[in-house]
Amino acid sequence: MGFFKDFKEDLSQAVNEISDEALSSGKTTSEATETAATISDDVMVNNLEEDIEVDVNAEVDDTVLEESLSKALENIDSIPAPEEALAEDTATAEDIVEAVPDVIEEETSDADEISDETAIITPGLTISGDIESAGSIELLGKVSGNVSCKGKLVVSGEITGNTSSADFFADKANIKGDISCDGTAKIGSGSVIEGNLVATSAVIAGAIKGDIDVKGPVIVDTTAIIMGNIKSKSVQINNGAVIEGYCSQCYSDNSPKKFFNC
Repeated sequence: MGFFKDFKEDLSQAVNEISDEALSSGKTTSEATETAATISDDVMVNNLEEDIEVDVNAEVDDTVLEESLSKALENIDSIPAPEEALAEDTATAEDIVEAVPDVIEEETSDADEISDETAIITPGLTISGDIESAGSIELLGKVSGNVSCKGKLVVSGEITGNTSSADFFADKANIKGDISCDGTAKIGSGSVIEGNLVATSAVIAGAIKGDIDVKGPVIVDTTAIIMGNIKSKSVQINNGAVIEGYCSQCYSDNSPKKFFNC
């Protein structure tokens, strides 16, 4: 800042001297101003030229120059040929494409996770509409609609609609609709089901009006009343149970049709 301040003062003094000299020699004020401006530009140009000459003529350390050149040559050698660069780009694109299914699988697995929460529908609550939950549901009230959850569904109330769950347990429930579960279905005593039942295994002590399709074993307890067909791997019927329909162990390893060649 001190340099520019001194330069400004010297320039102003020079302009004033030139103006006084021009006026004393008979020049007009405008002519004197033009002359001062010309000199000012020349002084500025000369100063810039001097600065440039100092920068250009500055001494350069040979060691630093050699190190810079060697680094530049190393960078040039590390640049891949066009074919190699294309191959690298292609490999990167393939890696990205292969990684996409993994990301989708991770997102899907996160979405399929079962929550530990249990939603409770109290006895005095009536719901009109479908219900979905990522956890379990304990239903004591009334629902007019489909009920689905990823956890266990325990019903002691009334449902008019289909149900879907991992495990199912009915205790003195009244359900009008189909029941589908991925695990075990237990129909307790006093429960009345009007609909089909699909499960992996089943224990029935209540009343069912509908077909039963179970991939595993079925136990029909003494208090059970079934009006429908039973398809299972095995069936156990306790004394006192009432079944109106036919039983088929079509999922058994031993097939009667194969045994009798028919």
